[in-house]
Amino acid sequence: MDLTPELVARVHRDLADEGPVPGLDYHDDADYAAITASMLAEHPPRTPCWLFAYGSLIWKPEIPHVDEMRGLVRGYHRAFCFRVQRFRGTRAEPGLMMALDRGGGCGDMLYRLPDDDLQAQVDKLFRREFTVKPPNCRPRWITVAAPSGPVRAIAFFMNRAAPSYAGKLPVEEVADILSRACGHWGSGAEYLHNTVSHLEAKGIHDRHLWHLQQLVAARIKERQMDEGRAGPKVSAP
Repeated sequence: MDLTPELVARVHRDLADEGPVPGLDYHDDADYAAITASMLAEHPPRTPCWLFAYGSLIWKPEIPHVDEMRGLVRGYHRAFCFRVQRFRGTRAEPGLMMALDRGGGCGDMLYRLPDDDLQAQVDKLFRREFTVKPPNCRPRWITVAAPSGPVRAIAFFMNRAAPSYAGKLPVEEVADILSRACGHWGSGAEYLHNTVSHLEAKGIHDRHLWHLQQLVAARIKERQMDEGRAGPKVSAP
């Protein structure tokens, strides 16, 4: 990979959490309980519950899993398509996060959730994946192509009606943002590096993300060279 841990470290900044963004409406306990109950009401009892993981859930899972296998979703692809002013960005310098958006296909991982206390596990998962109203990423049941045959799984899809939806941005613009933006959870470059490296380790090559990590690496290097040519700042007497 061009985007090395050393380059990622150059984007990192230790930042305090600015807290919830003013003016946004956030889900509360009752909201999460209702959404969880609604989703599980569509899940047949005594059948495996699978999760389709395409990004950070691969390298930073929120809940345990008891089995895993490769899966393919058609009609959607990974995209850095919604803006964030918290977590991996700030109000002064918003970042971008990834979701499943329309078009193409996405090969990724299926994780089987434990059968015990499924409601608590799904509730915890939802609290991580969406916070504001309307949610950036909506959960829904989908059919995933898997080696053993079709599998029904929970997946999170971009809500194009959400105010944070950025649409289809030029890859150069996405690279510029990811090469700079950072929040109290870390940088966009770190998120990209972790996703691509873990996908490759699973034998999944996303050519769009691979090209993106090359562009982000190049931009970090260019900025490093520009800073070197500028030399150290000299304080005025």
